[in-house]
Amino acid sequence: MFYSITGNIIASDASSVAVECSGVAFKCNVSLNTLKKIGSTGNKVTLYTYLSVKEDALDLFGFYDLQELDCFKLLIAISGVGPKAALAVLSEMTPERLALAVSNGDHKAVTKAQGVGPKLAQRIVLELKGKLSVDVSGDDTDVLSDYSESASANIAEAVSALQFLGYTQHDASKAVRSLDASLSVEDMIKKALVLLSKNL
Repeated sequence: MFYSITGNIIASDASSVAVECSGVAFKCNVSLNTLKKIGSTGNKVTLYTYLSVKEDALDLFGFYDLQELDCFKLLIAISGVGPKAALAVLSEMTPERLALAVSNGDHKAVTKAQGVGPKLAQRIVLELKGKLSVDVSGDDTDVLSDYSESASANIAEAVSALQFLGYTQHDASKAVRSLDASLSVEDMIKKALVLLSKNL
């Protein structure tokens, strides 16, 4: 029903924001990661949305980008994972870090999300395994061997994130290889996306 909402933040708390659009304020449930990115009251934002329809409630969820929205949809499709649990996971982990945890089979990282126990975390990792192809191997081995341990970890995470976003392992590795290894994971991903958009 709603694709996105653009407007000014008029109120916020630890789990939601109210975005005013043409005189109407929409309450959107959001993750902590989205809250950090959209800033404080008064800022103009665009949130990509998901409307949860139940017999007794209509709940609107807002996301800073489409990657987080896509992750949310994948999570709530898993048996036992409702919108609240999905938001808890995305509050603890960015889509890129979730993809990396899934690729490594690291369900313990997912248990850090509030209300997510070991069994549910294992189910999340198992269910997403076939949907988030973020294996770091092959070409990446050559990329990582030339850098320090910390830089290698950043590179591996950046490559994994790019694969999660739909790029092939080869293209992701090639883009990351051309960047400064001292960059943060977030900067690597942003710069690599620019390169990939130019058909590197």
